[in-house]
Amino acid sequence: MSTETSMPASAASADAPEILTGSGAILRTLEKLGVTDIFGIPGGSIIPFYDELMQQSAIRHILVRHEQGAGHAAEGYAAASGRVGVAIATSGPGATNLVTAIADAYMDSVPLLAITGQVFSTLMGTDAFQEADIVGITMPITKHSFLVKTPEEIPAAIASAYHIASTGRPGPVLVDITKDAQQNTAPFLWPPKIDLPGYRPVTKAHGKQIQAAAQLLAESKRPVLYVGGGVIRAGASAELAKFAADTGAPVVTTLMARGAFPDSDPQHLGMPGMHGTVPAALALQESDLIVALGARFDDRVTGKASQFAPNAKVVHVDIDPAEISKIRLADVPIVGDVREVLIDLDDVFAAVTGGAAPDLSDWWKRLNGLRAEFPLGFTEPSDGLLAPQQIIQRIGELTGPGAVYVAGVGQHQMWAAQFIDYERPNAWLNSGGAGTMGYSIPAAMGAKVAQPDRIVWSIDGDGCFQMTNQELATCTINDIPIKVAIINNSSLGMVKQWQTLFYDGRHSHTELHTGHGSQRVPDFVKLAEAYGALGIRVTKPEEIDPAIELALMTNDRPVVIDFVVSADAMVWPMVPQGVSNSYIQYAKDHSPAWSEE
Repeated sequence: MSTETSMPASAASADAPEILTGSGAILRTLEKLGVTDIFGIPGGSIIPFYDELMQQSAIRHILVRHEQGAGHAAEGYAAASGRVGVAIATSGPGATNLVTAIADAYMDSVPLLAITGQVFSTLMGTDAFQEADIVGITMPITKHSFLVKTPEEIPAAIASAYHIASTGRPGPVLVDITKDAQQNTAPFLWPPKIDLPGYRPVTKAHGKQIQAAAQLLAESKRPVLYVGGGVIRAGASAELAKFAADTGAPVVTTLMARGAFPDSDPQHLGMPGMHGTVPAALALQESDLIVALGARFDDRVTGKASQFAPNAKVVHVDIDPAEISKIRLADVPIVGDVREVLIDLDDVFAAVTGGAAPDLSDWWKRLNGLRAEFPLGFTEPSDGLLAPQQIIQRIGELTGPGAVYVAGVGQHQMWAAQFIDYERPNAWLNSGGAGTMGYSIPAAMGAKVAQPDRIVWSIDGDGCFQMTNQELATCTINDIPIKVAIINNSSLGMVKQWQTLFYDGRHSHTELHTGHGSQRVPDFVKLAEAYGALGIRVTKPEEIDPAIELALMTNDRPVVIDFVVSADAMVWPMVPQGVSNSYIQYAKDHSPAWSEE
């Protein structure tokens, strides 16, 4: 070619798209989507992506010690910030180790993007080394799963997954990318075309349904606002506060909704359900109208569903139409974003009532009577050991409402939901639907990455802690100074409580030998020190506050406090499984009378 007819290379390529490997496209797509932090661990089928990762600085990658830790860390990151959490794993066991966290995110509507490597496309279906059909495995526990076999597909697949995870009812989406798709090259085209036929979440509710709901509320004598985790996911706490004030109705917040409505507000009755407060449980049971906001009538809230709130009409607001009338028939079904619905409902309610809220004085007299008679409290253990409720209460009081509190699963989870006052959304993180032991340490780590200026407490059990405590190494090495309070009753406490109450005290295989009078295997203080954390043991009441204060002052490394508590402490109130909430027990052998028509 003659020099006269050739164009300068810069001019010829000015408008041409950049040629990237598939791995480069993964990275560039995440950057374009605004992702700044990811959690993962490399392996053979995801090596090409990790090779690209070390050549950039826009995205912080945190190397976890187990893929389940990556998944829960991404969940904690998302739940504390409202942003999409991202977890990375290799094929086969790497991907299957993510499954528990994916299922957890699905149950609790957490926006999670899971990216997994897959074996070469030419090897798929041959039982190749570290091959597993992760798309098939996760199909029932994701909003959607993508299998990507060419580099050209990568930007659209990841952008689509991010969009699906973060819109409508949030949840996990998996993108499985073959190793050859990561290694081969293709032009990087941005923005990609997102084609999701059939995926159109409804956010704006139907006006007639809003009108019908407002009318029912105006006529109700015993209404209750039943607030679920959807209010937090929708960022609707401010709208809820205004709506509650305008209606004058009592509010109950589920385990997933703690902090959606301030505990200090006089209209708040607390948490309903199996281990809820007596006023909250009986308010629902005796109501004539339940306005369910981003809640799903979970069995832990309703007790025996056929006997739940027998005289109540139901207004059910949810962005997921599959939840409406799934368990309890809705008299007024409203599909829409709960934040937008609350704004519209508040306006129409004001119009229907002329701005004057109905007189609910008789209803409040009943509820305030229940509050006075059945305050939340606890009895001191008879064995002279520490009361776990007191410890958790002091953690909340000394730390304050600005912190993030992340619980494991079991008795300590219920006590943390009961005895810490939550004044803001995203302050309380836990595994509600799946009940995943091992959630707390990695989720607290993720929350601290998302909210570095907030104190983050992991309130964990001695059983839960032993499932994922290896992520303390991740915390120490990456300067993520979480505080861990192990409520050490030396047993699988909630299972033991059920064995005590319902199996005639036959404590089959629930003793863990970590606490008082045991071999202390492992010794949690030594374990903490081995991981580079500050380890503290507390066995006496006078040691509680100094230990918490030392933890609050220590910000150069993680802190682990081994609170050696009574093994006999139980969670009260309690509704036994499979019976009506009317049979809520305030304490052992102590049930309140309830108003029955």
